[in-house]
Amino acid sequence: MKKKAKGKSRSVRPVSKRPPVWCKYRPEEIEALIMKLTKEGHPPSEIGILLRDLHGIPLAKPITGKSITQILMDAELKPSLPEDFGNLLKKAARLRAHLERNHKDLHNKRALQLVEARIYKLMKYYKREGALPPDWKYEAKAVSFV
Repeated sequence: MKKKAKGKSRSVRPVSKRPPVWCKYRPEEIEALIMKLTKEGHPPSEIGILLRDLHGIPLAKPITGKSITQILMDAELKPSLPEDFGNLLKKAARLRAHLERNHKDLHNKRALQLVEARIYKLMKYYKREGALPPDWKYEAKAVSFV
């Protein structure tokens, strides 16, 4: 007897690439909302969630023809670092600070190694794609784990 696979429940994006008929926002209004939320300090992923939850806009791309990051690039409001890369850098800094206080925490030492490996991998990708300047370097602060 086979066991049922677990974890299949998740949100599903709309099947159609056309804007929904029930969404009454025009592309200019959505772009203005995105600009407003960006100036309030929200990252692009959070903007998409806020548009969905507060304004009932399922996806910005079918209505505007551009993704949220493309809209921000056109308005020259795009962050200097890609969002996922910046989050990894913050996580590595938190882990490094934790390891300075807790030298013998080997589990978090391993977690820092994994995060830094991901940073180097993403850094190579973003340099190749042009999202990071070719001379950008990640400086891992030397921490002694005695």
